Amino acid sequence: MAKLKNKDSQIAKLIDLELERQKTSLEMIPSENHSSPAVREALGSILTDKYAEGYPGKRYYAGLKYYDILEDICRERAKKLFKVVHANVQPYSGSPANAAVYMSVCEPGDTIMGLALPMGGHLTHGWKVNFSAKFFKAVQYGVDEKTSLINYDEVEKLAKENNPKLIFVGATAYPRIFDWKRLGEIADSVNAYLCADVAHIAGLVAGGAHPSPVPHVHLVSTTTHKTLRGPRGALIMVTEKGVKKDPELPKKVDKSVFPGLQGGPHENAIAGIAVCLKEATAPAFKKYANQVVKNAKALAEELKRYGFNLVSGGTDNHLILVDLRNKNIGGPEAQDLLENAGITINKNSIPYDPAPPFKPSGIRMGTPALTSRGMKETEMKKIAGWINEVISNPKSVKKVREEIKKFCKKFPLPK
Repeated sequence: MAKLKNKDSQIAKLIDLELERQKTSLEMIPSENHSSPAVREALGSILTDKYAEGYPGKRYYAGLKYYDILEDICRERAKKLFKVVHANVQPYSGSPANAAVYMSVCEPGDTIMGLALPMGGHLTHGWKVNFSAKFFKAVQYGVDEKTSLINYDEVEKLAKENNPKLIFVGATAYPRIFDWKRLGEIADSVNAYLCADVAHIAGLVAGGAHPSPVPHVHLVSTTTHKTLRGPRGALIMVTEKGVKKDPELPKKVDKSVFPGLQGGPHENAIAGIAVCLKEATAPAFKKYANQVVKNAKALAEELKRYGFNLVSGGTDNHLILVDLRNKNIGGPEAQDLLENAGITINKNSIPYDPAPPFKPSGIRMGTPALTSRGMKETEMKKIAGWINEVISNPKSVKKVREEIKKFCKKFPLPK
């Protein structure tokens, strides 16, 4: 970063400090990952200099010949990887992508359904403080109080009682596999559109480590970082089932993104997305996706051995949600202790949490970034031991921090 250091040493220093933090710490927030240097090169390229309002072949500015080619490549890679018939690669991030889904198939005041935020869902799936509940009549489904699993009979009952126009399925803190087939049947029974928000599990789906929703849903939305290991951006995809329901759905999606919600797309981000989509076709990525799940399962089992109470009893994907009430510590306190020890997780509400959102009873952790550094099941057991040591004995933080610094040297960031 010679030029940046010369022009703005203050910002350059902050970047250097963050690089050092990541190199010497364990990034375990499940929505975070380490992108490849190739992705970052595309993201930081000269492509950032142009406006590209519109779509390939129909732009509002000149000088976009190569951008049209780039965006077409990205769209085709997304379609091939996820086996869909249409892909829009322009959304700036996950929330704008979901807003575009609503705009594509709903009118203000229509009834929508989604998993409630306190039950592991996402803000944009109809939570009361979000636009999705302000512009639409939001019906929220949850998880069973005893099992912490989605009760599909209850989802069906709510759907038949409320006749939603659109049902969103996806989560930020649900550690189990969705029954896409059952959900598709529920949506079909009330003639609703079904959108799978796979932001967290897109890489697992692409790598064959998680069932794909594509045969059972009409729309798929996803961010492009997290398990997909790309830059921060998003995709909206239309499936064959979606086109059968509404042949105009691809056009509606495109019009909702631009000019409905956005102006010029970030073509440098689209270049980074194209790179990560190509990386996801390699055999090594399939091994990576499956190792993410293996690592999460190994970490979960070891945490249970130490007496941690895992929401739903374990995990089928990349994330683990821990109920800390039996450890006599709150989520915020555990987050701070672990960060000081070099383990980055996040405080998180658990289903039916008696504590408020800013002081929740749980913590959320995952294995995508650890797996990107080459760690496997043996390392997960060691990390579980450190988590237990810090939570059980806060005085051990400094000792564990030094041990993690040495440990991280064996597993450099992706090069």
